[in-house]
Amino acid sequence: MRRVFTDRAEAGRLLAQRLAGRQWAPPVVVLALPRGGVPIGAEVARALHAPLDLLLVRKIGVPWQPELAVAAVVDGASPEIVVDEEVRAMGGIDRAYIEAQAKVELREIERRRQLYLGGRAPLAVQGATAIVVDDGIATGTTVRAALKALRRRQPAHLVLAVPVAPPDTVRALRAEVDELVCLAEPEPFHAVGAHYEEFHQVDDDEVLAALRAADRDIGKED
Repeated sequence: MRRVFTDRAEAGRLLAQRLAGRQWAPPVVVLALPRGGVPIGAEVARALHAPLDLLLVRKIGVPWQPELAVAAVVDGASPEIVVDEEVRAMGGIDRAYIEAQAKVELREIERRRQLYLGGRAPLAVQGATAIVVDDGIATGTTVRAALKALRRRQPAHLVLAVPVAPPDTVRALRAEVDELVCLAEPEPFHAVGAHYEEFHQVDDDEVLAALRAADRDIGKED
């Protein structure tokens, strides 16, 4: 199988190049899904001269296959849980499991919010062009939850931008956004990391460094 991207840095630069020529109504806000989406989001935010924020969302995996999402939960005043009903039915997974795991993942979301944002309020997206960025999409359950929650914050234009995703997922997600940009739609599609030559686990320090760099870039323009 030919791998599409060298690493997240290259994927982020290529995605940024694709997006940089677009004419979107200001203000523009870039929202990355931690942790893997943050290095991508930093490149996009830099290219668009836009602020970078986080969309805190956590996958709820199938009990015997944690990488396969049966649901996802998004932080917010009223946390949003989105269930993949097909996966739930095939696995015979009950709602009690999903609700119990959602509580676990919300605790991790709260840890990340305090660590990454230090109590900083989310950037305003009402009336803005909101660009959601991740390092790739597999089934789409996690990002669908993030998009559903973000819609409630009333952006004027909602964009989903990723380096790689399977064609069927891209088709399904187009209905969730105003615009979708995906650099590669390989078939057959394997795990997201299989389409990168180097795909390390992004840690908290890397997320914090990317957020600080994005803040510095915006500060230079003020």
